[in-house]
Amino acid sequence: MICATKVTNSKKIENGYLIETDGPFIKLIFLTKDIIRIRTSFDKKFIEESYVLTLTAWEDRFDNFLGKERKRIKALDVSYTEDKQKMIFKTSSLILELYKEPFGFKLYDHNKVLLYSDLIGRSFVKDQLGRRYHYNAIDLDKDHFYGFGEKTGNLDKKGQRMMMSPKDAIGHDPENGDPLYKHIPFYIRINETSKKAVGLFYNNSYDAVFDMGREISGYWPRYSYYMTDGGDIDLFLIHGPKVKDVVTKYTDLTGKQAFPPKQSLGYTASTMYYAELKENCDQEIYNVIDKHSKEDIPIDNFWLASGYSSGEEDNLRYTFNWNHKKFPSVNEFFRSMNDKGINVIPNLKPGVLKNHPYAKYYAEQSAFIKDADNKEACLGNWWGGLGKFIDFSKPSGRNAWKKLLKENILTKGTSTVWNDNCEYDGITNKEAICDFDGGLGTMAQLKSLQSNLMAHAGREAIAEVYPEARPYIISRAGFAGIQRYAQTWAGDNLTDWRTPKFNINTIIGMGLSGVANNGCDIGGFAGKAPEAELLLRWIQNGIFQPRFVINSANNDNTVTEPWMYAENIEFVRAAYKLRYKLLPYMYSLMYEACSEGTPIIRPLFLEFQDDTRCLTDDNFTFMFGSSILVANVFDKGAVSRKLYLPAGSDWYYWETMEKFDGGQEIEIPISLASIPMFFRDTAIVPMTEDISNISKDQVEKLELVIATDRNSKFTFYEDDGKTNEYLNGTYLKTMITVKNKIRSEIIFHKEGKFVSSIESIFLKVIHKEKGAYWVTVNEKQLKQYLHVDTFAKAVEGWYYNPSRGVVCIKYKNIPIDYKVVVSFEKFDLIGMDDEL
Repeated sequence: MICATKVTNSKKIENGYLIETDGPFIKLIFLTKDIIRIRTSFDKKFIEESYVLTLTAWEDRFDNFLGKERKRIKALDVSYTEDKQKMIFKTSSLILELYKEPFGFKLYDHNKVLLYSDLIGRSFVKDQLGRRYHYNAIDLDKDHFYGFGEKTGNLDKKGQRMMMSPKDAIGHDPENGDPLYKHIPFYIRINETSKKAVGLFYNNSYDAVFDMGREISGYWPRYSYYMTDGGDIDLFLIHGPKVKDVVTKYTDLTGKQAFPPKQSLGYTASTMYYAELKENCDQEIYNVIDKHSKEDIPIDNFWLASGYSSGEEDNLRYTFNWNHKKFPSVNEFFRSMNDKGINVIPNLKPGVLKNHPYAKYYAEQSAFIKDADNKEACLGNWWGGLGKFIDFSKPSGRNAWKKLLKENILTKGTSTVWNDNCEYDGITNKEAICDFDGGLGTMAQLKSLQSNLMAHAGREAIAEVYPEARPYIISRAGFAGIQRYAQTWAGDNLTDWRTPKFNINTIIGMGLSGVANNGCDIGGFAGKAPEAELLLRWIQNGIFQPRFVINSANNDNTVTEPWMYAENIEFVRAAYKLRYKLLPYMYSLMYEACSEGTPIIRPLFLEFQDDTRCLTDDNFTFMFGSSILVANVFDKGAVSRKLYLPAGSDWYYWETMEKFDGGQEIEIPISLASIPMFFRDTAIVPMTEDISNISKDQVEKLELVIATDRNSKFTFYEDDGKTNEYLNGTYLKTMITVKNKIRSEIIFHKEGKFVSSIESIFLKVIHKEKGAYWVTVNEKQLKQYLHVDTFAKAVEGWYYNPSRGVVCIKYKNIPIDYKVVVSFEKFDLIGMDDEL
């Protein structure tokens, strides 16, 4: 065993410090005032070769490969003071103390509030098997741990032990299953006394374990640890102090979420069954799309399962092969679906069976991962037998894949790539050789990076075929940084009442780990078909997920479809309509995620970090953006729903606009129709009734629900929804600012050159106490209507709805900056009251 127990030497280097211990050497680099790199190397080589980092202060072997994805900055030049016990480094926001003997680091904010501490004397260890450990001191009563990418179970991982080793985890237990499909070694730590957040990112792709206080040793204070099978312990400490700040800075380090086309936010239908018929699958799929129209259920995308690529004789999967019995005319199929407004998304898998039509081509291109002696292609378990696997860390592997992807998928009529089964779980030989872009590495090191590189290759292929199109890639697997290429989903979940509620925590964990565009299969993928009530509740929750997909491979010979239970179709339809109604809000949230890193589905504590109850409440509620709290129903036969409303805001119940104080637990009655949502007292929510197919429809009438209890702001975002022209300024950001006064002001400030399709605006200004005295729009006073029927016929004006406590205002859209003023001054029928 090798352990860092004391400092033996320290010296200044170009971008930081080299700390020599009696065990490993450590590079200490202050990347920014809030991001500190502590890279611990037992082989003392410090080779810089990261596919992941998008922010560096050093030369890296993959600088050219990543190109504009990576930003090079100059590290901070931080001096230190020292005494016999420690060295003290300070930035403008942090104090890092390095204890010389016994060895370890402690991190404080500038007010000397402890944010993080190594387990002093047992910080960095290499054991007799070569595994590397990093031990942290924790307060098991007050510390909470969130993130870790894609995990099941409770949101707070305190007391849990988790693996990072991506698996094809079909039918995993939603509460206790581990590991799943992703490897994202990042988490956020919050202490409920200090209420400060700090992030820990380990830039290492070897299989790993996080133990968050489950292990106990009487010889040490309580601790957590990170263990990895190899490589350096390349730790980045990321200061908040807010959770939102940590996520923003983490995504500065690993990349922001890729901005998808707007159509990706529409509903996606899928099942393995549609492509498993022996012939004429295209006709069946047309019928399914038409059925959505007949049932008045919106749809925008169709996931084409791998059956399309099956051999006509053996029914085995051969990616890029088209079965012409199932799809007699591939080009016509894509044309017909595009005419219907449906984006077809074919399934792609990186494994290649012996009889694959392109097996010889791949071999000639030297595209495969090699066995341990780097001679023959490595064999691993695959669908239908042993297979070989594309090496996406090799230029020839990426190029061979891209050529077939362009010829056989993209040029047929789609600019979307769906990467499935890309965990490389079938290769059990961890010593198999990957090219590593000429550096040579093992599967032990590079397995979880293959999925990121597969997505990178897909993005390049899309850009080469459709240079104006916004790339849309979907990936089941991924390492840290996968967000900058792809939308993800949590794989083949189980049909079970526990699944939709614990999937919320999985989605939140991914969002906190930088992956805002994600979701879970609605209705369950593995197992029997969901019963009627379960499917309804699952859909009612699924409408808030960025990835809104029903996908199934039911083992009872059924297909999960939204209309499968006629008794609930009206409630299902209402849920879909609500999803499409909220699209302007969700698209704006997606833009925020892609520019700031902030997740769309958020834990309560991201918005209410000072409310300790939000750190420990695990009642499966969440924030949908900053304005809406969602408390969906997950208990069979439930007639009421208990939930906690965070302190620091008042809340308005969507169904009735009843007002509730924050900081209390409430219980509301529910029915099968219920989708419990609460507007925050700072809510600004853009909505529309105009969209049923995103590719064909555009917003002409915008509805804005606005609470004016307190000052607030929101950026409503518009662009063409499909091209990269937004990067050239062809977008429209409308910054909506609310100033709470006796005369409430709603200020609209516009930025960008995109011409909006919106023709009219309908404001719903919440004010439970009374109606308005007067309303002006752009300094023009609007007419008041006393009756809703006459107001409905008017082009502009305002009306107070007393049953909901809402001032309704409508007017034609104004393309320049303007202001709406709603007066809530005291008045009587004779004139203004003297008392203000």
